[in-house]
Amino acid sequence: MKTNSFFRFLTRFAFAFLVVLSFGSGAHALAIQEISSQGGVKGWLVEDHSVPIVAVRFSFKGGDVQDPAGKSGQADLLGSLLDEGAGNLSSRAFQAQMDDLGADVSFWSTADAIGGSLRVLAENRDAAVKLLAQAVQKPRFDADAFERVREQMVAGLHSVEKKPETIAQRKFATMIYGDHPYANWTTPETLGKITRDDLRVAHGRLFARDNVTVAIVGALSPQEAEKIMTRLFDALPQKAQLRPVAPARLHLNGLSTVRYDMPQTTITLVYPAVERADPQYYAAYLMNYTLGGPGLTSRLFAQVREKQGLAYGINSSLVNRDYASMLVINTATRAEQAQNSLKTIRSEVRKMVDEGISAEELAEAKSYIIGAYAVRNMRSSTDIAATLVSLQEQRLPMDYIEKRAALINAVTLEDVNAIARKLLGAEPAISMVGPMKD
Repeated sequence: MKTNSFFRFLTRFAFAFLVVLSFGSGAHALAIQEISSQGGVKGWLVEDHSVPIVAVRFSFKGGDVQDPAGKSGQADLLGSLLDEGAGNLSSRAFQAQMDDLGADVSFWSTADAIGGSLRVLAENRDAAVKLLAQAVQKPRFDADAFERVREQMVAGLHSVEKKPETIAQRKFATMIYGDHPYANWTTPETLGKITRDDLRVAHGRLFARDNVTVAIVGALSPQEAEKIMTRLFDALPQKAQLRPVAPARLHLNGLSTVRYDMPQTTITLVYPAVERADPQYYAAYLMNYTLGGPGLTSRLFAQVREKQGLAYGINSSLVNRDYASMLVINTATRAEQAQNSLKTIRSEVRKMVDEGISAEELAEAKSYIIGAYAVRNMRSSTDIAATLVSLQEQRLPMDYIEKRAALINAVTLEDVNAIARKLLGAEPAISMVGPMKD
């Protein structure tokens, strides 16, 4: 037993080293190929034989938004149980066999999708894919695993449900999203209503060939990659049965507060944004970088952190979901400085609306956003596979990475300032958590 454990340790250590060796620089160009299973499932492949690693990533549309009314958490529970027994293997047997292969397998769920990934040495690829196919096609949802995982989730919810941050997030989501599924929140009560049959039904509805997005990266040929896709997905039903979900109608221009005796006040502001497919997306992305994006040069960081010392950190980000898009500003400040911090943030936002950004700021934003892409998205085979799935989910073309810099450089100063006026000129939704004054 100790020998097997030591062997697995050496395998994983060598595995991690090879990943860094192969993709650590993130500087190589990607040759993306389209591949297809025998049953017609399309995917993208990056073939790289420099090291013997294969990474697979896939995503099925239909996460939390597909949970039935009153059963929030179903997608999360489903994703958590996919590797807890499959086919003729119990949870322990399935995970032991994956471990013996030195394979890293994981599943997850988000608001909009349920996904999974595999990373394995090429020599163990076929055996690992055979196991993964059972998890994708024939999850067992055994009673003991079901109860154990659900109890773990309930315990996690109990540990945070009374925290002010959790209360504030729920209240804020309800204010912003109204009766949209994005406002739904998993609780011990909703988890308690979910049955194993519910999971079987959800798996049958969502896991289908027309509903999966796939990327494969590593040491294999297109023919070998297509065999993987055939093995993983062709036994699934052809068509998913997704319930229709309407775009969220954001309810902004409101204030949500949670009074709690704590030394800091957390502040969140939500402004409208544009969808990923909108032609103005790149202008909005550049604007956001200047306002509160990564690094130490954003306007919000310079004013709130550097000049006034009101907060340790502050950031803004574009959040694009399948059914809603927002620009979100987050910070935490000393309780006695909460109102001053909020006033300063809103003043900087108004300044960008009224005066726009400068040509120098735009040039800096373009330089950073173009230069940081490889570092943030292509450091490893796993990163690349995740990026390729994301690009497909966003319906971007296969040559997007090649053309991305030109798309960003084509944005003009007027484009950025026009989108600033359009988005930041709106009244935001505001959430504050802390010791509020009357």
